[in-house]
Amino acid sequence: MVFKVGILTTHPIQYQVPWFRLLAQNADIDLHVFFCMIPNAMQQGDGFGVAFEWDVPLLNGYEYQVLTNIAQTPSVTNSGGCDTPEIFAIVKNGNWDVFIVNGWVVKSCLQLLVACRLYSIPCIVRGESNHLAHRAWWKKQLQRLLISQYSACLYIGKANQQFYLNNGVAPEKLFSTPYCIDNERFTADTSQILSEKSSLLEKFRLDPHTVTFLYCAKFIPKKHPLDLLQAIALLQQNHQPTGQLLMVGDGELRPICEQFVRDHQLPVRFAGFLNQSEIIAAYLVSDCLVLPSDAGETWGLVVNEAMACGLPAIVSDQVGCHFDLIAPETGWTYPMGQIDKLGDRLATAIKLGQEKLAEMGSNAQRKVMMEYNYQKVVCGITEAIRYVRS
Repeated sequence: MVFKVGILTTHPIQYQVPWFRLLAQNADIDLHVFFCMIPNAMQQGDGFGVAFEWDVPLLNGYEYQVLTNIAQTPSVTNSGGCDTPEIFAIVKNGNWDVFIVNGWVVKSCLQLLVACRLYSIPCIVRGESNHLAHRAWWKKQLQRLLISQYSACLYIGKANQQFYLNNGVAPEKLFSTPYCIDNERFTADTSQILSEKSSLLEKFRLDPHTVTFLYCAKFIPKKHPLDLLQAIALLQQNHQPTGQLLMVGDGELRPICEQFVRDHQLPVRFAGFLNQSEIIAAYLVSDCLVLPSDAGETWGLVVNEAMACGLPAIVSDQVGCHFDLIAPETGWTYPMGQIDKLGDRLATAIKLGQEKLAEMGSNAQRKVMMEYNYQKVVCGITEAIRYVRS
């Protein structure tokens, strides 16, 4: 039996498109993807601190349609930024077997859920929320009511799975679709530029014999970039080796971070925003990723990227992926916001040295390649489709 499947998502996202393509290749799936909008460079850069467009192809390999977004201020980050009432007619007249929606943050996603309920079409949700974030009691009640309306839920990892269970979803309605990236592209691109490592180290002004930590994220409050700088400053104050830090990204906190580095004369380099085809270079010259985010970091796909490129990671215990990706052989966690504990983890990595960190990075790479890939995502989705249609 061929299932006619619709997917609604805000816009083309580099982490979603590969599984769209893979799902479209399934002979049992007639796939149609609906985007609420195609952001321009300014809209795409919201939160990144710089206007840009992704430099990898995102609109080939599957059928798609861009809906008419009637929002007064179109946006993929604000709840009212996607308003596409035409989805009601699409659901009503499309003879669908099932719809999949990526989350519930924007109005369009809720419009789809209402349409599916109205016309008796199963609706499967794949959200990112986890059980770590504090929520007001009334928000918990609303969330529980909302989650109960979906026919099945696709979970991206252990914290997300626990979120659904806490909201009363029966275990048989939960299907694993691990959060992942295009591992093959990252590993292949890393191999291709391996010979350029020396010149790239020079480009970023990094010492090849010193442990290099990498911060690769937006410079925004929930990422806590200043925590990492304060931890390095603490090591320096205590006359301990500090390693060196490469900071990739942009955002509102970057000027504050740059001033802190100047005031404390820290061994830190700022690379600015790097697009998908450029980011590989930053991973290649680094020895260990650091992600100090709070619970607003529902997963942290930058950890997948770093591990696919052969890096271990240090992440706070509020980063969603730490339950899944961080183990003694792949990295470390620390209590979020505790600068001294983060400093201890940095000191441990520095003491291990580049060779041991590379061994941990190899372990991490094997883990994401084997367990966190698009084949497993598509497997979970097809199981969920068969469940809701049985």
